Parts: sequence; structure tokens; C-alpha cells
Amino acid sequence: MIISASIRTDLPAFYSKWFLNRIREGFVLVRNPYNQDYITRYQLDPSVVDCIFFCTKNPTPLLPHLDEIKDFRWAWHITLTPYGKDIEPNVPDKRLIVEQFKKLSDLVNTHNGGQDAVQWRYDPICITERYTVEQHIKSFEVMAALLEGYTHTCIISFVDIFNCVTRNFPDLKEVSWEDQITLTKAFVEIGRLHGINIKTCVESSALAEFGADCSGCSTPDFFEKALGLKEKGLTFVPPKKKFAREECSACVVGGDIGNYSNCPHLCKYCYANYGKDQVLSKHNMHDPNSPLIIGNVKPGEIVHPARQISWIKKKPDIQPDLFENI
Repeated sequence: MIISASIRTDLPAFYSKWFLNRIREGFVLVRNPYNQDYITRYQLDPSVVDCIFFCTKNPTPLLPHLDEIKDFRWAWHITLTPYGKDIEPNVPDKRLIVEQFKKLSDLVNTHNGGQDAVQWRYDPICITERYTVEQHIKSFEVMAALLEGYTHTCIISFVDIFNCVTRNFPDLKEVSWEDQITLTKAFVEIGRLHGINIKTCVESSALAEFGADCSGCSTPDFFEKALGLKEKGLTFVPPKKKFAREECSACVVGGDIGNYSNCPHLCKYCYANYGKDQVLSKHNMHDPNSPLIIGNVKPGEIVHPARQISWIKKKPDIQPDLFENI
């Protein structure tokens, strides 16, 4: 199975000490975000955890400690956008993130024995008076040149206006279809020049007409390549799961060990951030020694063990059809 660390919050940036404590103790507890009374226990053991999947805007705090998780395989999505403090108030200088991206790319692919295990996310794309279509194209061109050779995939998406986004970013508008086409075509062409394939995340499959790969951003194929499975005669077979959003049906989801609304980056477009006060309140409840990322287990609460098995299987031998060419 996959342990996601984490789509719900930026765990490498803010909770690395807690995460390393969980690795040392060999398990982690997670509250169901929609049923706070239900707690799941995940065993953190390479025999059942096929990959730890990190999603972050800043891998810096975790990089000096990767030796402590060397027994696990890793895959990374690193978000690098052109926004300043007006939209991403607590994200570090982007030049630092580029340098850390490069270090991580060299290390992770060697560690896994795979390829393209560190992928770039340029998302969500927001159009404002400052961040125009033209400015996005210029910024993307600069970033693609800096990351050339360190990643072969960039994942893009256009901002979704959820209720929490409206509260945090009231002036933000949806990106028009015309602007989506213009940006996709430009990014595909720039990406081609720098050896970077453009994938979409939860967007219309019609963008494939303009050169984007709309097959999904976290597919079994991604993990097979990132973990170097095909060269070893192995394949990745996750269980089928029903998704709330049909566009996500091709992607793989594991056990997410994060928690919503506790990421102090406080990005204004974030769908997982319900407001600054709630984020800071939750962050203040964080105990790096607790098995839960926020708070502790209360007396009488029941912990439910997750069903964990490896999703990595031996690829079946395919016998040739002796009569195929007769």
C-alpha cells in the first residue's frame, strides 16, 4: 500500500519531527476527517508500505533525515509556483525550493532505482491582475529551464473555487476555458523544449487535444516507474476504489496521515485550509510525540487497525501464442 504524507497538509515542511518519530515507533494513528471518533492505525513497515508518497511545497526540513527512512521507497510531488507572499504568505523563497528539488531528484531516483520519482506541480493556476496568462507563461518558461533534467513531468491544474477558497480569496475567479487552452498549449510547447511532459490533475480530458496527458497524476504507471518495478519484473496492483470525483478514478490513493486545515503555509487558494484561525489553533495542538498529527488519543477511544498488504506483485509470465502467425 501507499502512505500519503500528505495531500491534506504539508507534512515535510511543518511536521517532519513528528513524522520521523512515527517512523521510529513503527506506526501512526489517523482520525477520519469526516468522523472524528474513528481512528485508524497504520503500520509503518516496508513489508506492507510499498511507497511513502510526499506532497510538499518545501522538502527542506526532511532532507537531512532521509537516511532514517532509507528502508522505504519514496515518491515526491513538489509544488513550485510563481506566486509571492500575497498568495503564498509562508512559502520559502522559490530559489531555495528549486535547489532542494534538484538535490532530491538526484537522490530519490538513485535510491529507488527508478525514474521520474520527483515530479513538479505547477498548480493551482490562478489568474489575477498580477498573475496574468502572459505572466504564467513567462514564469513557467523560467522554471522549466531551471528544472530541466531533474524532472520529466509537470502536473498542472486550474484553481477550483470551493467555499473555503472563496472565504480566503474572495476576489479569485475561475480560469476561463479559453485561458486554459492558451496556457496548456504554451506549457506543452515549453515542456517539450525542456524534456518535461505536461499532465493535468482533475481537469477536462478535452485538454488532451492540445498535447496534455490527461491520464491522471498519481497512476499505477507513475509508481511503477518511480519505484523501478518494471525492470525487476514487478507490477503495481492497487485495489479498485470509488472516488467522489470521476476525474480521479485513474489515480491511486493510499492512507493519508495528514489532517485538513493545519498547514501554516496559509496559501489563499488552498482547498484544505478552512481559515487562518482554525489552522493556527490546530497547529498549536500539535504534539510531535503523539501518534496523531493533531492532539492525542482520548481515554476510551477505540483504534481500528488498517488492513495493509503490499500492492507490488510479480508480473505474470505471458506465454506466446504458438498459432498467432499461422
